[in-house]
This record gives sequence, structure tokens and C-alpha cells, in this order.
Amino acid sequence: MSITAAQVKELRERTGAGMMECKKALVETGGDMDAAIEHLRKSGLAKADKKSGRVAAEGVVVSASRGDQAVLVEINCETDFVAKDDNFRRFADQVAELALDHDEVDALLQADLDGGQSVEDTRQQLVAKLGENIQVRRMAHMKSDGALGAYIHGGRIGVLVGVEGADEALARDIAMHVAALNPAYRDAEDVPADVIEKEKQVLVAQAEDSGKPPEIIEKMVTGRLKKHLAEITLTGQPFVKDGDVTVGKLLSGQGASVSGFVRLEVGEGIEKEEADFAAEVMEQARGN
Repeated sequence: MSITAAQVKELRERTGAGMMECKKALVETGGDMDAAIEHLRKSGLAKADKKSGRVAAEGVVVSASRGDQAVLVEINCETDFVAKDDNFRRFADQVAELALDHDEVDALLQADLDGGQSVEDTRQQLVAKLGENIQVRRMAHMKSDGALGAYIHGGRIGVLVGVEGADEALARDIAMHVAALNPAYRDAEDVPADVIEKEKQVLVAQAEDSGKPPEIIEKMVTGRLKKHLAEITLTGQPFVKDGDVTVGKLLSGQGASVSGFVRLEVGEGIEKEEADFAAEVMEQARGN
């Protein structure tokens, strides 16, 4: 039978699939619109499954907030090109809003995103449409009785900070600092004892090589350990917008304190493969 341009247009609008895929689906289903939609859905599932093993270390970190709570969500893809795609960005923003009401990624994937379609179904369709592995990797929630600062840097680094006794402007400045200097802990009291002991052992070994007497070595280790703790803690670091004052002094000067913070960066912990760009282009051109 003859498939009209109007049918192809309608199927494309309803599914978001490419024009040629829509025409092929209509031909194979004899022009039955509902059957064509189901055909494209199944095709999307197959493509998503095929691409699921490919490394997705690019993407975005997005945030959403409501009242006294906020969330960060990392959504990955394979290339920076897709990370900038409007469809990918729209999906990420919608998922972030939905993530405010879900504590785990698995539950989020099963949640209704739009008109009865789950996040997972939408993800699979996006894989088929954009041709890359796309994953909702992780998310982090924060709730604060005080000010809640959120900062996204270049779409790749996201930070949430809870600050008591301060306004949102200071909270956002602290979030910006965390994005830039990536402290591992809030303050020295938060650093685990085993982490301190391990660093102390390293410093002792280095100091002993100097050949100085034990009492001098002890002072050297104490001073170096204090410096190290300042470097890895938020309150000990020089404030990114004013290096003459530490974050701790900035906060205490305003009668404020940080209740907690979280930082997500795209691709953290994912081992990236060396890409052959020409081979990738050829593979996508073949429809793989």
C-alpha cells in the first residue's frame, strides 16, 4: 500500500523517530499507526540493548529544587556532541525534576515521565533516536533547614551545599568553591581516623629520611599533617573568591556553618576507552 507523507509526519511527531524509520515502520505494518508505534518501540528496545555495553563517560549533571530540598542527577552518553543535543538536555531536565520525588535510580527509571511513559522507556527511545548509549547513572539529594546553594559548572560539575545561618548568595558561593577545589571533607573532624593515620605514616617516613632528631620530626609531622588536612577540607581551604581568608573563617565571620555538601562530576570513576573517531562515524553511518 502507499504510505502518505501525512502518515509519516504523524508517526514522527508521536514517536520522535527519524523520517525513514517511520516510513519503514508504516510499510512493514501496512499503514497501521498503532502497530507502527509498537514496531518502533520494539526496535528502540533492541537498539538500546545493543548499545548498553558501550562506555558512556560524557553527559551532564543537572539539578532541580523544591522548597528546602534539591537534587543532582548525572546522565551519561558517549560523546560531548550528544551531551549538547536539545533532546538529550530536555530529557535530563525532566528527569531531574522527577528525581525530587525518588530516592533511588531504579525507582526513578520506572517513574512516569510523560503521559504514562516511564523514564526507562523514554531513555530507550532516546538511545534509538540519538544512536548512543544513554544512562541515568546516579543522583544525590540534599535537604537543608538553612540556605541551600546549588551550582552547575559547564553542565559537567554539580554541587549542592546546605548552609545554616546564611543567605542563598553565600550558599551559592560556597557551592562554587566546592566545584572549583573539590574538598574531600567538610572539616578536620569529618576526616576518618584511618585516613589521618595513613597520611601520618607517610609523613613520618618522609621526615625520618631527613635525619633530624625525633622531637624535630614530631613537629615536622604535626605541621605537615595540619597543612594536609587544611588542603582536603572545605573549611580549611582558602576561599576561591578571596584567597586571603579560609572558608572556615568566612563562615564564622558571618555566624554561619555548612551542614553538608555533595559534588558530582560527569564520568567520575568511569574508565574511558580510546576512541577511533573515524571508526565511530563509519559505524553510525552503517546504522550500528
